Amino acid sequence: MGKLSGIKVVDLSVFLPGPMMTMMMADQGAEVWKIESPAGDPARSQEPSEAGQSVWFRNLNRGKKSVVLDLKTDSGKARLWDLIEQADVFVEGFRPGVMKRLGFDYLAVSARNPGIVYCSISAFGQEGELAHHPAHDLATQALAGFLSVNDGTDGTPVVPGVAASDMAAGLTALSATLMALIGREKSGRGDYIDCAMFDSLLPWCAHTMGLSIAGAEPPRSATQRSLGGAAFYQVYETKDKRHVVLGARELKFASTLLTALGRMDLYPIAELPAGEQNVLIAFLRQTFATRSRDDWVSWFADKDVAFAPILDFREAFAQPHVAERGLLVEFEGGHMIAPAIRFVGESWQACSAPMLDADQ
Repeated sequence: MGKLSGIKVVDLSVFLPGPMMTMMMADQGAEVWKIESPAGDPARSQEPSEAGQSVWFRNLNRGKKSVVLDLKTDSGKARLWDLIEQADVFVEGFRPGVMKRLGFDYLAVSARNPGIVYCSISAFGQEGELAHHPAHDLATQALAGFLSVNDGTDGTPVVPGVAASDMAAGLTALSATLMALIGREKSGRGDYIDCAMFDSLLPWCAHTMGLSIAGAEPPRSATQRSLGGAAFYQVYETKDKRHVVLGARELKFASTLLTALGRMDLYPIAELPAGEQNVLIAFLRQTFATRSRDDWVSWFADKDVAFAPILDFREAFAQPHVAERGLLVEFEGGHMIAPAIRFVGESWQACSAPMLDADQ
């Protein structure tokens, strides 16, 4: 029995934010009805595949039930109303206005089921100048300012490795939905949640935006401690053209490493503001270039320094730590990434992602 056993969810979302949110609910025992068009969630066709399904789809839709409905037909709408009347939560990820045109906006749904928690996930929210602007994660990050500091050494922004606004929206929507369910216990009423990817991501820049919020000059990576302007929060290339990082602000780590390298004379530079540590950065670049990545891993093994090699995903998943924590599970000829939310004393069992319309 999971924490959300007995909670029923109607999920009309596709791709990443909504499916991630509802999978986390399914992992905790919620019954999630994944409403799909006859063509199915586009993520079903995203390569690569494993065990007959898209790896993406399997790892965002396990534990759900697939219900194919054509919401342009009366029968499809009638079936959706049947599910809504039983549901606790309704999730949709269409562009603003679509649900109203279909007849399933919050006012219509709450009139049938006053206790329902209705969550809309979109790029920029249901209202405002950008509400109808088409965007996925990359454009949302660009407009939120994040790509300006997701740059290379020449200052050119690059495509980020994490769909941060998608993930931020999924987590925000989940948190808001759980809050609303708790509130419903007191009030008996449901709620409407207007969750925007843009809004969800924006607070994540609190440690890097500086005084931009007050109209001052925007931060630049080369002068920011957390973005590449500091020697001990930095990426370094090794002799074999691989990379390692130093990843902490505390000066005690600088002291430990510089002592081990016999260069405590450079310690005062570590105390300087970000952007003024180029001499120390240059020394560390030269130093790391003298050994291979794996040699450095061995060298740092007995030193209390916030150091790490940069691993690719295959190396990351092959680490003993992943096995020890049970974070990658073999299941039905494929693999599942275990939930990040697990409770002490409770076990989690991997389960299948649904085949299209298997639960109609």
